[in-house]
Amino acid sequence: MKSLQFISAEAFVSNAEFARKNLSGIARDLFPLLFKASYLLEQGEVIHDLVENWPLVDFNIGKLLGATVDYQEDLSHRTCSVCLESCLTGLRDYVLNHPSSCVKRLKVVDLTGMKDVEVQFCHCKKTMGRWARTQLLSKLCLELVFCLQQRQCDPGIFEISIDVLIELFVTDRNYELIVQALLKKSYCPLKICCVALRFDNLALQKFFYIIKLTDLSLLRKLEIVHNVRLEMEHLEILLNSIHFPLLTSLTLPARTFNVQRFTAADERMLSDIGEKMGEMMQLTELSVPFSILTGRIQKLLSPLKTPLKMLDVSNCSLNHADMVYLANSFHANHLEALDLSGHNILDLYPSTFFKFLSHFSSVLRILTLEDCNIQDTHLNMLILGLSPCQKLQEFKFLGNPLSSQALKHLFTFLCELPMLKNVEFPVPRDCYPVGITYPIDDASLCRFDHQKYESVAEELNLILLQANREDVKASTPLFGSYDAAVQETKNELGAYLIKSFKETLEKFTTSLNKMS
Repeated sequence: MKSLQFISAEAFVSNAEFARKNLSGIARDLFPLLFKASYLLEQGEVIHDLVENWPLVDFNIGKLLGATVDYQEDLSHRTCSVCLESCLTGLRDYVLNHPSSCVKRLKVVDLTGMKDVEVQFCHCKKTMGRWARTQLLSKLCLELVFCLQQRQCDPGIFEISIDVLIELFVTDRNYELIVQALLKKSYCPLKICCVALRFDNLALQKFFYIIKLTDLSLLRKLEIVHNVRLEMEHLEILLNSIHFPLLTSLTLPARTFNVQRFTAADERMLSDIGEKMGEMMQLTELSVPFSILTGRIQKLLSPLKTPLKMLDVSNCSLNHADMVYLANSFHANHLEALDLSGHNILDLYPSTFFKFLSHFSSVLRILTLEDCNIQDTHLNMLILGLSPCQKLQEFKFLGNPLSSQALKHLFTFLCELPMLKNVEFPVPRDCYPVGITYPIDDASLCRFDHQKYESVAEELNLILLQANREDVKASTPLFGSYDAAVQETKNELGAYLIKSFKETLEKFTTSLNKMS
């Protein structure tokens, strides 16, 4: 529902030429309203001029585009390229242009409220994801520094200082640009303030250099993901040399820990890492997928002073002792999101898993149990365990050998969970050829009876429809859930994988030649 005031704002900005000519006569309190109306209509030129003449102390894009009294729809998931580029170039021109009749008051720009999603509703269909936003802001900061160095601007610009809160996304492709922007931060009126950092496809030396250049006093989230070869000894160096006073979320790359090769020194190192995380961080989210932590999860988590709300220990080869610790730790009562994928929990640790579920069932929102060997014989047990989880919003259980009949039974139960919004279910076992083994390898993943699957999927959606649960989205993303960051940088990631494969072949060939 739009208020009369919002409808009036839409009418005003719909004629870009008229709106731009008359902005000087608009009361400053109306700028947020006009900004959201312009964003909805994708009026890039008007957005640019609104930001260029922004009369308020702060500019928080998440709040500006979020649900408001005048228009309840949240637009922060629209990462429209036209709108965001106009917004950022408008910010640059706010700094460069001569002061207008209004005094320049802007002190803080918060760009962290944007949500990168799979389906975009903007008319241009061109998005500006987190990586591209990082790229453009860095470029604009360097442009400003160049103008200041050339003295091609008003002397008053030297007095402007605006903190720009952003979630930086660094890969090898934009590394040099970001390094230059961070090196010249002190000379730029737009001060890059890093609230979140994501590293992907980056050499370890470059990772440490960016960390060294970044002011980490505001950092709340650190993601070190694909193709950053961070191992346990590197993590210890990082924690011993850098302080993270506000860090609440930490994601480490696959195989950071590997207890299969642990020596006594490694055991001490793991203890030291756990203690350092407890001392210098306020972690509520921890992700360590594909590490091998058999029997060591307590050593890593027990030193933490704050209870975890999100834990990803997928494919970490946890044993019974690890599960017992998790079920009885102080984290268990607070977990809102849990990923235990890759563990045969219902066969090996049924009672412990039930105890675990019972502890956090009142707060659990997201549960991921992919490739956990959940079979038809486990169905009643699974339903019994999930029944208390009345706040569950997402349930993902891809890769489990469940039959069509079992899925129908499970969906009938899932309709009873009042807050459920998203379900990711596996291709039924009976859609695959007889003799298929689990977990299914990538080569066999798509070799199922597609017609039969579509028929089953229709029946499952009919169960939701008959229970008046059209609000629940059910899908089978064969190769995993949508990841906006991976999608945005997939070409670079693919090129890196090809390069790595080529280097491996060359080393193999060289070794063969030496042997011959």
